[in-house]
Amino acid sequence: MSGLTHQANGVAERLRAADARGLNATLHWSEENLAAEAARVEALAGAGATLPLAGMPIALKDNIVTTDAPTTCASRILEGYRSPYDATVVRRLREAGALIAAKANLDEFAMGSSTEHSAFGRVLHPTHPDRVPGGSSGGSAALVAAGVVPAALGSETGGSVRQPASFCGIVGVKPTYGRVSRYGLVAFGSSLDCVSVFGRTVDDASRVLAVIAGQDEQDATTVDAPPMTLEAAPGSLRGIRIGLPAEYFPADLDAGVRAGVDRAAAALRALGAELVPVSLPHSAYAVPTYYVLAPAEAASNLARYDGVRYGVRRIGPAGDLPALYRATRGEGFGAEVRRRILVGTYVLSAGYYDAYYNKAQQVRNLIAADFTKAFAPGGVHFLLTPTTPTPAFRAGEKTADPVSMYLADIFVSAVSLAGLPAMSLPAGLSEGLPVGVQIIAPAFEESRMLALASALEAALGAAGEVR
Repeated sequence: MSGLTHQANGVAERLRAADARGLNATLHWSEENLAAEAARVEALAGAGATLPLAGMPIALKDNIVTTDAPTTCASRILEGYRSPYDATVVRRLREAGALIAAKANLDEFAMGSSTEHSAFGRVLHPTHPDRVPGGSSGGSAALVAAGVVPAALGSETGGSVRQPASFCGIVGVKPTYGRVSRYGLVAFGSSLDCVSVFGRTVDDASRVLAVIAGQDEQDATTVDAPPMTLEAAPGSLRGIRIGLPAEYFPADLDAGVRAGVDRAAAALRALGAELVPVSLPHSAYAVPTYYVLAPAEAASNLARYDGVRYGVRRIGPAGDLPALYRATRGEGFGAEVRRRILVGTYVLSAGYYDAYYNKAQQVRNLIAADFTKAFAPGGVHFLLTPTTPTPAFRAGEKTADPVSMYLADIFVSAVSLAGLPAMSLPAGLSEGLPVGVQIIAPAFEESRMLALASALEAALGAAGEVR
């Protein structure tokens, strides 16, 4: 048995074990696909290809299309759908020698903060089954946190990788908008969506992000920026100024979360960094701004799922096209997706477009300007904040109160609106539950951000605070 075949068999065993314990983190995987992946990588290695991810098993959030497995977006409306092409990120992973291990569960069409809105059942938190793993990329996060795979791809529209990374105690990295191709990522909010990365460690996430990053002629929003480099963790952070935004430390912040940020801040100071107070005043409006703009874009993007162009057709009365649409979309979409389509349609409608959508775009510009000011010459090099206001909440705790659920993204949505890179790093426990600390960087500074995170990871690990 070859080494890669043995590796693939080990992944299959771990996936079976995760399924057996009811984690519900996968929507599709097969031993046949894993064997084919191993054979493909062996052929590449035999041909002398450079394989920076040789044999690394990686899970994909099931809103990233592949030809060899269904892509359902955890929705009944796409049940059984198979794409005629692979996403650019999938092609790049395969060319780098990665093994595509599984398609992971998610909130339907990536709309949610807990992975309780999947048409195929909720994902369990990998260590606390009564809690949520976060969302919408909860399946990907759970597979990494459970040790099934060392890395996984998710997608971020308003924090859907950083928030579950914090809840599950792993690393989650959102790149700059335009750094990674969206070709083959099923669209939710096109001006916000970013393919993003989970890793057990900063190194795992860094290696994967370096492979999938880069301009793509299939995606006009990708930027011709200098390629990402993998930088070693600096031995000293002298000369580095890190901002602590006052707006991200409210009086009711969970005590364990605050303690995690305090530990991280102390570790950074010990490495020589200077931590200074800053203000991002318009971040207070990030959640309402996001929940105007993202549903508006979702309403537009999901109009194609009508049972004619896309979607499993639900038959209405013969010759009645509106009835076909009502049946297909009414039965095919879950409650949260329908809610966001309705909100998006409302804010785009005549008489409300200027009052809501245009106003939200103006506030988005103000939020981005706050970050620009903070990172201006003479300002700070990075920002340090909590990733989430609390550790993972209990399953069912927020499903009846959508606004309460949306506020779980209060510290991550502003970064998405500004299009900046950011990441969550484990920073300890709060009453036994993982908490994360967020590092935010200027646009296209992923390499420096990840190097800083490596230094912080080593410092926290050495202190016994996280692992």
